[in-house]
Amino acid sequence: MGTAFGLDIGGTGIKGAVVDLASGELLSERVRIDTPQPATVAAVLDTAAAVVGEVGWTGPIGCAFPGIVKRGLVGSAANIDEEWLGEHLEERLAARLGVAVRALNDADAAGLAEMRLGSGHQRDGVVLMLTLGTGIGSALFVDGRLVPNTEFGHLELDGFNAESRASAAARKREGLSYEEWGMRLQRYFSHVERLLSPDLFIVGGGISRKADRFLPLLSLRAPVVAARLRQNSGIVGAALHSSEA
Repeated sequence: MGTAFGLDIGGTGIKGAVVDLASGELLSERVRIDTPQPATVAAVLDTAAAVVGEVGWTGPIGCAFPGIVKRGLVGSAANIDEEWLGEHLEERLAARLGVAVRALNDADAAGLAEMRLGSGHQRDGVVLMLTLGTGIGSALFVDGRLVPNTEFGHLELDGFNAESRASAAARKREGLSYEEWGMRLQRYFSHVERLLSPDLFIVGGGISRKADRFLPLLSLRAPVVAARLRQNSGIVGAALHSSEA
């Protein structure tokens, strides 16, 4: 299957690496640079170029982005500057980097990686991946096929945007213990389970490295597992997407 470069633009960090498409292994250093604040178009493009340049990659790139991406166009910007709304992400990145670019939502990228090479491999039925980070990203799969650009982190729950209360950033911002945060996650996951009846939850994001601290606190009908590729899921999924027709 070869190799490809995965670029993962997040609300707090922009990451990238060369990926072995058969195994999901990172074949280069994982470069991470803080997302500029404000995360304007020019600033993000410059930071993305710095990440790619540090690795020295010159071929096509797959890009994961924290918002709705339809046919290359950005349709939401909850955790990045609103200047991105309506921008053609693929064209802007391609012009800045001088290579072909294919882009998709960041949670969809992470889910793609987990379904192909991680915790969702060969799983049928309804699989929901939730990424807990700056916000809450979601990737929904039905019998292995992606339903793109779901935004279940923005469900209203108890009068709040769910991710404002249950994201990993909310836990850190409010100084919550894992037990306190676990109560919020239980409320959120139970709500999502009632709506979608998934057969499997996969939990990703950087906090998945500490899955043993909070996943055992959840009581749900469906199994809940950590992302096998952990914080690299977005990079790997973006790389996989770049190689697909």
